[in-house]
Amino acid sequence: MKRVTLALTLALAAGLTAQTAGAQTLKTVKDRGTLSCGVSQGLPGFSSPDDKGNWTGLDVDLCRAVAAAIFNDPTKVKYVPLSAKDRFTALQSGEIDVLSRNTTWTISRDTSLGANFTGVTYYDGQGFMVKKSLKVNSALELNSASVCVQTGTTTEQNLADYFKANNMKYEVIAFGTNDETVKAYEAGRCDVFTTDQSGLYANRLKLANPNDHMVLPEIISKEPLGPMVRHGDDQWFDIVKWTLFAMVTAEELGITSKNVDEKAKMENPELKRVLGTDGNFGEQLGLTKDWVVRIVKAVGNYGEVFDRNVGSGSPLAINRGLNNLWNKGGLQYAPPIR
Repeated sequence: MKRVTLALTLALAAGLTAQTAGAQTLKTVKDRGTLSCGVSQGLPGFSSPDDKGNWTGLDVDLCRAVAAAIFNDPTKVKYVPLSAKDRFTALQSGEIDVLSRNTTWTISRDTSLGANFTGVTYYDGQGFMVKKSLKVNSALELNSASVCVQTGTTTEQNLADYFKANNMKYEVIAFGTNDETVKAYEAGRCDVFTTDQSGLYANRLKLANPNDHMVLPEIISKEPLGPMVRHGDDQWFDIVKWTLFAMVTAEELGITSKNVDEKAKMENPELKRVLGTDGNFGEQLGLTKDWVVRIVKAVGNYGEVFDRNVGSGSPLAINRGLNNLWNKGGLQYAPPIR
């Protein structure tokens, strides 16, 4: 019995030591005074800078929310623009603390890169954009087309699978960055531009005459987009994961950036748990009791973030669709805070 007790004690001590050793990201971020966030090199609605260098977008707001939860200040973020090719290396090397860059969650990425996805910020799917002058109304009419794609993405494999499944031929014209791909398409170097459908709407805004181009109706893949963090730090994984869940939960409960203070005064048991007047859920994450209040005040709930960046309140005007709440026909669902 003594040997068993000793073995259990040593195992527990080893586990706690490993957990303590791994949980360094939050301390590093606090000591540095800023969150390092990997974003795209400019994708409207998701992560793009204005002429003064101020970043906005759905992916940007996820990082702003994490900074708000930690510092009570959403501006304490350093944005690191990354190509599709370089994004994972930047996360693995520690150059960034979180990758929030329209990145598709796949099994190979989840298991072979030393990183974890923390959730789905946007349910997407790959599509096609063509010039209206091509007089094509369906992707099934694209036999023998030349297609512009960006390397280092899931796009190329999806493209190959779709054309093979439909017995169509095509020519790939690949480029290293999104901007290069868009410019080549606009210059007529290919017939078709393919990427995630949200990206098609965003990139269409960059074209000289957006109305001359159309997004075809077909969705040829599942593209759940979400943030990534490095393996080995469960506390940091939990913080980024529950930041998104907090935004979704806030929308479910009708908590907005405008009424969060009023909601915090109510006696509703669920509101009290979520907004920190009952329980110690923030402390369990290594944050403060009012972590959700900080997040919602800074960026709003998930619905506010969606509408402002890619939805009805944005130039993209994308329908919520699958990104609606679970109780409104969508897939956005958060585990309970209790």
